[in-house]
Amino acid sequence: MNRLATNRLAMGRRTALLSGVAAVAAPSVLRAQTDPIKIATLTPLTGAGGPYGPAMAKVAAAVVEEVNAAGGVLGRKVVLVSEDDQTNPDAGVRAARKLIDVDKVSAIMGTWASAVTTAVAPLCWESKTFLCTVSGADSITLLPHQGYLVRTQPNTVLQVTRCGEFLISLGAKKAYTLVPQTPFAQRSIEILGEVMKRAGGTHGSQIYDDKKTTYRTEVDQALRFAPDAIFCAGYTPDTIVLLKDLYRAGYKGKIIGQAYAVNQKLIDQIGQPEVVEGVYTYAPSIAEGSGAFERVKKMSGLANPDPYTSQVYDHVNMVLMAMAVARDTTGTAIKDNIRKVAQGGGKTVDNAVDGLKAIAAGEKVDYTGASGPCDFDDKGDILDCKFRYEQVKAGKATLVKVA
Repeated sequence: MNRLATNRLAMGRRTALLSGVAAVAAPSVLRAQTDPIKIATLTPLTGAGGPYGPAMAKVAAAVVEEVNAAGGVLGRKVVLVSEDDQTNPDAGVRAARKLIDVDKVSAIMGTWASAVTTAVAPLCWESKTFLCTVSGADSITLLPHQGYLVRTQPNTVLQVTRCGEFLISLGAKKAYTLVPQTPFAQRSIEILGEVMKRAGGTHGSQIYDDKKTTYRTEVDQALRFAPDAIFCAGYTPDTIVLLKDLYRAGYKGKIIGQAYAVNQKLIDQIGQPEVVEGVYTYAPSIAEGSGAFERVKKMSGLANPDPYTSQVYDHVNMVLMAMAVARDTTGTAIKDNIRKVAQGGGKTVDNAVDGLKAIAAGEKVDYTGASGPCDFDDKGDILDCKFRYEQVKAGKATLVKVA
């Protein structure tokens, strides 16, 4: 055999070998391009956040179902995996480990309690899994998350500042904060103190153990300050006990709590309308009257969906559109593109189905959702939002104002 023939034979063998390798590799490549896209909710189905988590997970599932019915994302079906964080950091970490290591999700959405989000966030940025949260503690976006986190819930500075301004508008001069030991406790105290001082008022505070069965000692200490307004900054279970003890102690001043704690469940569980009569609540306001909010109402089956359910609706829509813009479904792709679909200008959309169609047609999109505009700063904090203020009257929360 001459040298030319030998070379041709060798080349033929190499070509056959490479073709064989490609034949073996091709199925895995094809599978990667056609396998379902996995995303997750990690919401409090039980525990203190239990009144909110089920509706949050339900609406997320409805968004995914709607997107799949319209053809999915990048021609692939979306699978939503839902886990319960039990409103507990340890349970949240176990669930997040499973979602990241076993389910291989690209994004986790809906963490509610700040302590849970704080515990879960490092797992997400270390694995390059994108995290969307509704937790409000300032410390969360100060974590070294490298951009793998955004939150649609206003941070503690914005929330407590608005609380203080509302109390001042009601004539409060001496405010007092009662708050359990949480990641936002000390910062809440500092912020309300600053707001009251700027208005010429004064402020006192206590951090309490939320596992106690009575707070009469804490209440007696608070009343020695002679406050005309008390900010109950805990969760539903401990706030129930606290409100009962304030009532028994004869406190007649104004009381305000965040709506995730002072809600219909609290009113019903207290069982004494007079205990909660006149108590104020406030919460980030949903975009009432918007098309997105009407979709959330339909998906949740609720006449008045809470802000967290509206925010998770926004999480899912933004995550799926970010994947489409990136033409990639990884957590890094979401991180690099989520602001492009939410605040980059372009065609206004309020749902992923319309957004995905626009993106496929080469258009830019600007998502405005059920919780309002979703514009984030460099740390991942929502830039601004409106708040809804209500007052309990005859066993029901009634609107005071939205501002």
